[in-house]
Amino acid sequence: MSTITAPDKRVIIEDFAKEIRERRIDTAKPSKTVINFRNDRADGVERTVYRVPIDILRYRKDNGRIASNVLDYVMNIGILGEMDDEAQTEIKRFLEQKDPEKTAALRQSIIHAGQHEPAIITCDGFLVNGNRRKMVMDALHNEYPSNENYAYMKVVILPGEGEPGGPPNLVEIEQIENRYQLQSDGKSEYYGFDRALSIKRKIGIGLSLEAQLSDDPRHAGKTKAQLEKAVRNCEKDFLAPLACVDRYLKQFHREGQYGTIATGSSDPEGRWEAFKDYSKIYTSHFSNPKSLIKYGIEEDEIGEIEEAAFDIIKLRNLPDLPKAHEIMRRLPTYCRTKEGKKEIMKIAKDVEPVLPRDQCFDKDGKSLTSAEVDAKWAAQNRRPIIYHTKKASQSDETLREKETPIELLEAAYKKLTHDNMNLRAIAAGDFKKARKLAGDIKAKADELETQIYHQEKDYGNTKT
Repeated sequence: MSTITAPDKRVIIEDFAKEIRERRIDTAKPSKTVINFRNDRADGVERTVYRVPIDILRYRKDNGRIASNVLDYVMNIGILGEMDDEAQTEIKRFLEQKDPEKTAALRQSIIHAGQHEPAIITCDGFLVNGNRRKMVMDALHNEYPSNENYAYMKVVILPGEGEPGGPPNLVEIEQIENRYQLQSDGKSEYYGFDRALSIKRKIGIGLSLEAQLSDDPRHAGKTKAQLEKAVRNCEKDFLAPLACVDRYLKQFHREGQYGTIATGSSDPEGRWEAFKDYSKIYTSHFSNPKSLIKYGIEEDEIGEIEEAAFDIIKLRNLPDLPKAHEIMRRLPTYCRTKEGKKEIMKIAKDVEPVLPRDQCFDKDGKSLTSAEVDAKWAAQNRRPIIYHTKKASQSDETLREKETPIELLEAAYKKLTHDNMNLRAIAAGDFKKARKLAGDIKAKADELETQIYHQEKDYGNTKT
């Protein structure tokens, strides 16, 4: 039996909290605001807005915007403690790498009109909401040290020990971040990959996916069934692709090295989109027995096909072929011919996932970076990956050219008269969709019959 436990408490660093109390100034304008914490909004609870010296505010590492960077750092380098200056410098660097265009726009906004919304900090000065604003204001403070506007940040300080309601636990802090990272229109500020990691981390500490989505304005007022559907969609769009990423990293012996996937939405080298497309194909085709039969794929072949898919995603750029994410969409059709499937599976056989150890060092014996190792791996494996993918594509194209209209019509008729076409098996929620599809099929069939009739008539006229 599972036991009910209270959410973990966050450890407060008393020295930091004391400094915040001593140096905060209650002359900010506006002097009060209502924040999205606990039931403050529902109850109209106003909290004081303080001005706090920017140098005693600290970045928080558990920030969804930089989730991939933090996890990658912890895996490859070690513990990232928020308390020391080196860790703060690293977190700041991670933030600087994310969405430089949005950061530039935020900088111009702060220069022009100052800080609009107050940030939210723990009682010991760690930013729950406002990390990027501090990064920008830090830079401006260094450039203009005599300008008081950049020396302080407007903040709301969450309660500490002995204060009404007590300090927030870890789940409540994650809930605050979740509420504020969703803009008023419900669009996440976070890049998709980092959002996926953030969602997974929040689930890990006890904030369910349903609870996270309940904070999204797009889901306000939805019924239980509608919210359950939104949860399934979120699993499909974020958690399922992330599971593919984890399998990919395991294949290349890089478990946890999320920094090798993408750095942000502005990263042209990012692989996240390819994983999203592969995840959809994996769910709809490679995990679907009926689809496996349709494409002639055996269950014990899926492992090698996936290994090949990950090789293609890692190589990423395949000249004279579609982009990697497009190849993922076409993967089942590449495998529908024996020749095409054979070529895709040859990729897994011909490509070694990791370089020999002696090739991972430079001439001076220094370890190569992940990017340098990847470049070397690509140079060695580009030719077989491209060759076999092209051959599979050509096999698919040949089959397409051979498919005559009669064959396509016969195939469509076979599907419509298939033994599995049991209309009683349609779920009640799909009746409307099923009727629309049936109507569309009827309309297309009538259109085809008319076209064939006129062609037949024209053919008869030419004979006479």
